[in-house]
Amino acid sequence: MTYKELREQVMLVANALDTMFSKGDAIAIDMPMTVRAVIIYLAIILAGYVVVSIADSFAAREIATRLRVSKAKGIFTQDFILRGGRKFPLYSKVLGAAPLKAIVLPAIGNDVGIPLREQDLSWKDFLSSVDYHPRPNYYSPVYNPVDAVVNILFSSGTTGEPKAIPWTQLSSIRCTAEGWAHIDLKVGDVYCWPTNLGWVMGPVILFSSFLNGATLALYQGSPLERSFGKFVQDAGVTVLGTVPSLVKAWRNTNCLEGLDWTKIRSFASTGETSNVDDDLWLSSKAWYNAIIESCGGTELSSAYIQGSLLQPQAFGAFSTATMTAGLVILDECGVPYPDDQPCVGEVGLFPLYLGASDRLLNADHEEVYFRGMPMYKGMCLRRHGDIIKRTVGGYIIVQGRADDTMNLGGIKTSSVEIERVCDQADESILETAAISVSPAGGGPEVLVIFVVLKKGFTSQPDKLKMIFSKAIQSKLNPLFKVSLVKVVPEFPRTASNKLLRRVLRDQIKHELSVRSRI
Repeated sequence: MTYKELREQVMLVANALDTMFSKGDAIAIDMPMTVRAVIIYLAIILAGYVVVSIADSFAAREIATRLRVSKAKGIFTQDFILRGGRKFPLYSKVLGAAPLKAIVLPAIGNDVGIPLREQDLSWKDFLSSVDYHPRPNYYSPVYNPVDAVVNILFSSGTTGEPKAIPWTQLSSIRCTAEGWAHIDLKVGDVYCWPTNLGWVMGPVILFSSFLNGATLALYQGSPLERSFGKFVQDAGVTVLGTVPSLVKAWRNTNCLEGLDWTKIRSFASTGETSNVDDDLWLSSKAWYNAIIESCGGTELSSAYIQGSLLQPQAFGAFSTATMTAGLVILDECGVPYPDDQPCVGEVGLFPLYLGASDRLLNADHEEVYFRGMPMYKGMCLRRHGDIIKRTVGGYIIVQGRADDTMNLGGIKTSSVEIERVCDQADESILETAAISVSPAGGGPEVLVIFVVLKKGFTSQPDKLKMIFSKAIQSKLNPLFKVSLVKVVPEFPRTASNKLLRRVLRDQIKHELSVRSRI
């Protein structure tokens, strides 16, 4: 699709939106990142509305929470999601979430494959609302201030309810600038990154591609299979984004054998800790070109540390703070280490950061990001929550989280969310503690559940593992997988009865390390 064709489609949808919504309304998108999803996203912003981003993997309860917090007035969704030749229901999950007006797109063909509620519209009927418009493919953009909200995204915290983070127009400029400066994205590039509009990378690659004049490559289906690798080859992808667990799967299954990825001039990676051996294998697929590591957050609108093609790169490491970002590494007393000293500690970000959030819709922004943080050179540092290591050569490696947030398959969630589901999964359970750890050889984090059973009950870890996995996948996210369950008599706690997940994390790290040496 050309930029001209894209523009006309976006303007058509913008005109249709005006027939049923009021300016400033929040409108949700809960569907795979298809061409139509991108068109809808851009049309909502062009016409002066606000996008509410919801990942299509969420269960009905999680969708309902996001619709409630964002005060959405409508939702775009699909009848089904297609994966591996099978249909998975999506519209029915949305029905269970809220009585909002839904515009339903077909996964296949032009007609929706299921009956709709009376208040809902098919995609075809939605577009027909502009049949009598004199110029349906023209729309005069709505101009708003730079701090006007264009998108509401969600990021898990440690409270159980996802933080509702508003993106302003500055956020789109920020992530675009990073694509230009760090990945060298430019006119003529073909940019591909398997993701979804519900996650931060969806809007990031959309803005980065179009505002830098590149081509956005979208793939329908699982990126784990050879067919995705062939798409990358046939589409002539020049910049490919990944998550480490995806690379590990490609390497283990050898599904890319025989494919030509030599048009790729750089890779990008985010979401999890990279495995050096997997990175070397991936780089070998494209003349050993660089893998640009990126670590940030939804509330930052992109990354605070990243690789750069202007510097020597090391696999699994970051070489610099990103443009406009400043950081220090804090010791256990909150005192910054000298900038040239190898060290490990919690990161503190400089408070002025182009495109970062300055408000939350359902929490106190000051409390979440600033309260209790130390002063540095006259400014209060911003909390991010990562523990990072600066090496002798000045490279940065992320060591995990200082709080109880975890990264599962590139998706941030909180221990509280996991535990809330597991506590109710079986009558034998008194309480659970969820932690994530990286394997002894490095790579993506795995989910471990510690369990204290009620008095008089017994249960095998393998059975609990199945019960927890089923509960988490049905009530929270089908992409989450429990790797290990440990039954213990009691949890370590502070004098004020606060659960010490750090102690549990250290315990399981030691156990996995011992196992890896046997």
